[in-house]
Amino acid sequence: MSISWAARIGLALGFVLALQALWTSYFGMFDPAWHRTVVFGVCILAAVLLNPLSRRVGASSAGARALCWAVDAALVGVVLLALQRFIATSDAMENMLVDYSRTDQWIALLALFACIELTRREFGLGLALVSGGVLVYCLGGEMLPGLFRHAGFTLDQIVQGTWYGYTGVFGMPVAVVIELLFIYIVFGMVLEATGAGPALIRIAVRATGRVPGGPAHAAIVASTLFGCMSGSVTANVAGTGTFTIPMMKQKGFRPEFAGAVEAAASTAGQFIPPVMGAVAFMLAQLTATPYILVCAAALVPALAYLAALFLAVYLEARRTGVGAAEISELPRLNRRDAIESLMFVVPIATVIVVLLMGRSPAMAGFWATVSAIVMGLLNPELRRDPMRLVRSLAQGGAAGARIMIAVGAIGIVVAGMNLTGLGLAFAQTVGALGSENLFLSLLLTAVACLALGMGMPTLPAYLIIVLVMGPALRAMGAPLIAVHMFVLYYAVLSAITPPVALAAFAAAPIANANPMRVGVVAMRLTVAGFIVPFLFVLNPSLLLIVDFDGGDFAIGVLRIVCVVWALSAALAGHGLARLALPMRGAYVVAAALALMKGTGVDWLGFAAVAGLLAFELLRGRRALVRA
Repeated sequence: MSISWAARIGLALGFVLALQALWTSYFGMFDPAWHRTVVFGVCILAAVLLNPLSRRVGASSAGARALCWAVDAALVGVVLLALQRFIATSDAMENMLVDYSRTDQWIALLALFACIELTRREFGLGLALVSGGVLVYCLGGEMLPGLFRHAGFTLDQIVQGTWYGYTGVFGMPVAVVIELLFIYIVFGMVLEATGAGPALIRIAVRATGRVPGGPAHAAIVASTLFGCMSGSVTANVAGTGTFTIPMMKQKGFRPEFAGAVEAAASTAGQFIPPVMGAVAFMLAQLTATPYILVCAAALVPALAYLAALFLAVYLEARRTGVGAAEISELPRLNRRDAIESLMFVVPIATVIVVLLMGRSPAMAGFWATVSAIVMGLLNPELRRDPMRLVRSLAQGGAAGARIMIAVGAIGIVVAGMNLTGLGLAFAQTVGALGSENLFLSLLLTAVACLALGMGMPTLPAYLIIVLVMGPALRAMGAPLIAVHMFVLYYAVLSAITPPVALAAFAAAPIANANPMRVGVVAMRLTVAGFIVPFLFVLNPSLLLIVDFDGGDFAIGVLRIVCVVWALSAALAGHGLARLALPMRGAYVVAAALALMKGTGVDWLGFAAVAGLLAFELLRGRRALVRA
């Protein structure tokens, strides 16, 4: 397929951005003003060239295309002009001596609206409405009544907070993307280009094939491994789902179930250390927590999520009669599979080793990318077509450019909230609704997370939610790392939550299933993902690095086991055997009791789960005796 001249230039700029990421991860950033603005400008230009207005609106005539390109040129031009004014005043800005002219103010304001429009193009209305709403609120919020009314600000104050400075568009999130996230986005693209995917799928099928529902378990393993490399759940669904979904359908799983397993497994990669879809690096920066400790904190919740997903698939296979594969049906592993698996294992091991050596996450990303390139040369197909690596670098840079646009919009939200006190107002509102009840406040925050996160990639969803909702939970005494992990989980889970379940919508066409049904089934399969965040906020010992107590940790693990088993069995309609409606209801009640930490009732829930299991075992034994 031929590529337009605009796309060629856009990919060339993506390649330059990838090289910039490699340089920055090894040598660090140079002058903040120049580095941030130049990279931001190149990202804007690359994104517009790769996704021009003419393609979005389907302009067919020469006149319509010319008009569309004129609009694009105006958007890019005003942003570049505002970037030039930022650089020109950067020295005076640091000394707080700059006096912006009315022209500078209007150029910055137009650039802000241009960034919001480009955000709408790339990510839809959700994030654009939030960032645009915050900017409009800064401009006119003094006219609002009640709690959300502010004192009013001049245009000079607004543009200084949002554009001319390091608290808005060019604040800390943009710096983290340039210094850390960019290299891991590039790393993920390079890893995909090496061709390790088919080998990992074959290995996963071989390892899980003798378990009832084996292909679905293999899909979980493969999609989770690749999902941890990517910041996009939907991209992972599209990448691995073409292999795993037909495999599950062929074994006998319903289309909507096959699509749901792939969607749920692709989200799991965002929770799995050591990479966690690169979002964890932003979490580490915002919480001032060493990245290796963030990985430790993520370990137990991630294992709980995966265990629950495996269990849900196993119970569904038992309920529907999808058995294990025969030995003859399983793929035979050979030397090539072992070599191709090294293309994945070695780069991941490189990340872990470099981090354990005490080097920075950016340096770990650099050496992981280098090792992925070197190991990729083991693939004879890659040696025959080395341009695949070049294209992967260009695609990684292009993906980073899209993320940069979203993070720029987040910068507008951050600046607006700091300027107006909007974050405090949200915190007060959530606190009032929660009546200082932490569990209720968590529930309200979870609902808000799912609503705000729908339609957004993980990183911008996490950022905007934690900035808006995080202060309310912190005010109630929840540990900082637990708050951020809570928000991260729900930001990711918004991708499988109807009605805007992006991962489910990506999986549905591959499975030839109804997207809404795929989303509903995915929610059922990921019940642990919706429950576990509450558990580690209420019991921080589960995060290993916060107020760790061995006894509390053991009780927390027991709680997870009881709740996951009870809810999985109830929702699947199958425990040790098929469950009648009263037994399913009893399991739900037992799970609810087990969740009531600190009341003493939770021990009744633990006993109820144990009693129901004992009843199932006794019933099964009696049935065997009768048979």
